[in-house]
Amino acid sequence: MPSLELLPLGVGDAFSTVHYSSSYALRAEGRWLLVDCPHPIRKMMREASAPSGVALDVDALEAVVLTHLHADHVSGVEDLGFFSYFALGRRARLAAHPDVARRLWDGHLAAGMERLAASDGSLEARTFDDYFELTPLDEARPVRIGPFQLECRFTCHHVPTTALRIRAGGRAVGFSADTSFDPDLIDWLGAADLVVHEAGFGIHTPLERLGTVPAETRTRMRLGHFSDALDLSESPVEPLQEGRLYVV
Repeated sequence: MPSLELLPLGVGDAFSTVHYSSSYALRAEGRWLLVDCPHPIRKMMREASAPSGVALDVDALEAVVLTHLHADHVSGVEDLGFFSYFALGRRARLAAHPDVARRLWDGHLAAGMERLAASDGSLEARTFDDYFELTPLDEARPVRIGPFQLECRFTCHHVPTTALRIRAGGRAVGFSADTSFDPDLIDWLGAADLVVHEAGFGIHTPLERLGTVPAETRTRMRLGHFSDALDLSESPVEPLQEGRLYVV
């Protein structure tokens, strides 16, 4: 079995009408790690499972790594938490840098999850820790989750956002997350065997700037989190395909 595999569940940006929002599953030693968790995450897993020939659902996840709190990256976390709580009878494991996770509960999840109705109709309080187990990422050192070793680095974006390098089985995948064009970040990501980089408009990385990346790195780069409006016919970076299993 290959030591590390990548399964894109979604490759679109926040406004795509063609693709699901960006989310990527990694498999090593028969275990899965999810990078970002948009809605509808279980449908995304099911639809990616069919063409790839793998069976993937929430119960198979070692953890979910969150790069930042924009809804196109975390809108499925509530579903993940409720499904784990009610259907699986356990907490969902999340991983994120503390600066990323700081407002995950009070600024995003609490409105829909902080009360549950009891059988007598009363409302019972719930907290983040009732639904989730959080593993903090650290810029200064790698963090291990199962067979995966995670490193993070902040990007230039509207809210705290971390790029990732994830290693397993002697191979590594880098994820730019949302970012403006940053050669230093690309150098950092370039230590990975495969680099998934975004492209878009506004504060995102212009597609044509990726064409200036040295060829040695660019040949190991794949495009994700891209806009429907981008012309990819002559893209300098090969776009990822949802539901295709990539061997790293």
